[in-house]
Amino acid sequence: MSQRLQGKVALVTGSSRSIGAAVVKRLAQEGASVVINYASNEAAAKEVADEINGIRGGAAVIVKADVSTVESCKYLLDETLKAFGRIDILVLNAGIMGMKTLQEVDEKFFDEHFLVNVKGPFFLVQAAEPHMKEGGRIVFFSSSLAHNSAIIPPYLVYAATKGAIEQFSRVLAKQLGAKGITVNTVSPGPVDTALFRYGKSEQLITAVENSHPLKRIGTVDEVASAVAFLASPEATWVNGQNILVNGGSVV
Repeated sequence: MSQRLQGKVALVTGSSRSIGAAVVKRLAQEGASVVINYASNEAAAKEVADEINGIRGGAAVIVKADVSTVESCKYLLDETLKAFGRIDILVLNAGIMGMKTLQEVDEKFFDEHFLVNVKGPFFLVQAAEPHMKEGGRIVFFSSSLAHNSAIIPPYLVYAATKGAIEQFSRVLAKQLGAKGITVNTVSPGPVDTALFRYGKSEQLITAVENSHPLKRIGTVDEVASAVAFLASPEATWVNGQNILVNGGSVV
């Protein structure tokens, strides 16, 4: 594995499991010091940190923070600076995905999604930006669902939050590009995670695989590879883009 991120510090929200854990491990493998953020599962966060520190002692720390509040976002950024003295890469992976149709959505459901998926990322970027120098990287997470014409009604609120994220990325790429900081978005398609498999029969999962151009669903490592590229020096000229990591399920 190359060490193209050596000397860099990366903060990845929601990185104690699933895609976030794969991303933070990949960035660490490429030389970055990393902050593993979690909201409740301390054991999972420690497991990820132990794996990274077992290879490079002191390369990973864990920070508990609920990224749905401005106060917690500032705390998370402060803890990152306290641990490593800088921030170069910010990956905004944390999010929730509930499914309710228009008539089923209540205020609590709506607010929870926009607090975690939209408000948190916005104010964490706001807090981090003054500390990021030329060569900094910001990577938002959206979803290929936001571009899927076959999207079903229960994804209404979730897809709306991802639409907001994509607009953040487009506009901030202009503003922060003037500082030499790139801002991009990764939009995964179906990925083989516990969340994806939850509540689905093997028959349904097989049907999803068979409907895919590559006849399978993606892996967390494939998403992590896209993030690692955007965080790397090789992506200097990639700014304001949305990379759909879905194997062609949405084009």
